[in-house]
Amino acid sequence: MISFAVPSIAVGNLSWGGTGKTPMIEFLIRLLQGNYRLAVLSRGYGRQTRGFILAGESSSAQQIGDEPFQIYSKFGKSVSVAVGEQRVMAIPELIALRPETDIILLDDAFQHRYVKADAYVLLTTYQQPFFEDHVIPLGTLRENRQGAQRADVVVVTKCPSNLSMVEKARFRDEICKYTNNQDTPVLFSSLQYGEPYPVSRAAQSWTGKVLLVSGIADDTVLKKEVEERYTLEEVVTFGDHHKYSISDLRMLAEKWKKNPDWVLLTTEKDVTKLNVQAFSEFLEEIPIFALPMMPTFDASDQQLLQERLFMLLEDKLTDGEAN
Repeated sequence: MISFAVPSIAVGNLSWGGTGKTPMIEFLIRLLQGNYRLAVLSRGYGRQTRGFILAGESSSAQQIGDEPFQIYSKFGKSVSVAVGEQRVMAIPELIALRPETDIILLDDAFQHRYVKADAYVLLTTYQQPFFEDHVIPLGTLRENRQGAQRADVVVVTKCPSNLSMVEKARFRDEICKYTNNQDTPVLFSSLQYGEPYPVSRAAQSWTGKVLLVSGIADDTVLKKEVEERYTLEEVVTFGDHHKYSISDLRMLAEKWKKNPDWVLLTTEKDVTKLNVQAFSEFLEEIPIFALPMMPTFDASDQQLLQERLFMLLEDKLTDGEAN
């Protein structure tokens, strides 16, 4: 394994997907960008290109992948975003182009064995924790549970906001059966949803009657949130990283025409693929809104996460400041 002078944080999971990696990357950006110059490196899953690409003003979801493009759309002016299948080759290119970088956030790199990251953040959902899951095809794990030994921090994502101390203790006990150290921090995060914002030109007013459309790995928490806040009229669920087509938009337009008081609500991840020139005629017609969300921790868990990451990166960060 190769280690680089610029410290890195690998964020990932043991399962096939749906643990909230991109929201966690965005959370870490917000947590760290006030003190450090950050870069994000992703494989760019689902993109129509290959090789290393540094995101720029002409980038699109098709070029760099929907999740990297989502991150670039939010943080591109303050954070470098790049994609590259071979991280061991992409990191030197990224550093050469952005030599001022203090920390690299490696998206979906928990299982990447060629680069030695300085901190490993393992994500597992409250709904399907890895200690109750099994390796594919019996479950969704990409490797066995013992892979958790590499974790420096474990974050249980998508937790209910009222999760009890007893339940937290149970999760910690189960998770620490598989971590390399019984003192490995096990933290808990919930999803906080913001207010819907307009995406299409037709989105002039919010009616609260929702046609929910998404192409994510698991829409369980999303549907629950929308049901609690609005009137959920219908749900259209596509597979994770779904590539929207003209026929998809025609189908959604027909549903809306039959119910013109509905609004189409989707995720920020899906917006990167819907809000494109090819669908401009539908954007003129269908009122499309995006529902933003981000992970939240209680104050003590957030402080522990920050302290743990700084402890793991401290030596390289100090060396960088000295140089």
